[in-house]
Amino acid sequence: MTGERTRDAVLEQEFLPLRAKILEIAAGLDRLDRALPAGDDGGRRERLEKAIQLLLAEDPSRAARVQLLFSRDYDEQWRTRLEV
Repeated sequence: MTGERTRDAVLEQEFLPLRAKILEIAAGLDRLDRALPAGDDGGRRERLEKAIQLLLAEDPSRAARVQLLFSRDYDEQWRTRLEV
């Protein structure tokens, strides 16, 4: 036995938690849409929209791509800059 589960088994386990997270995201986006406009958001709204597009792609590396979208570029001098 390889230990791999069927799509139905994964869906049975993941459906309700995923549904709850999707509803939470929808509610957050609704709050953003109802909020008064402000200054520059530093591209954060655009990154959220890009992340949602990445979620819809048929790509087994969605999580990694979304993580990279929200990550800073690697800085070889990070220890010096953060005084570590």
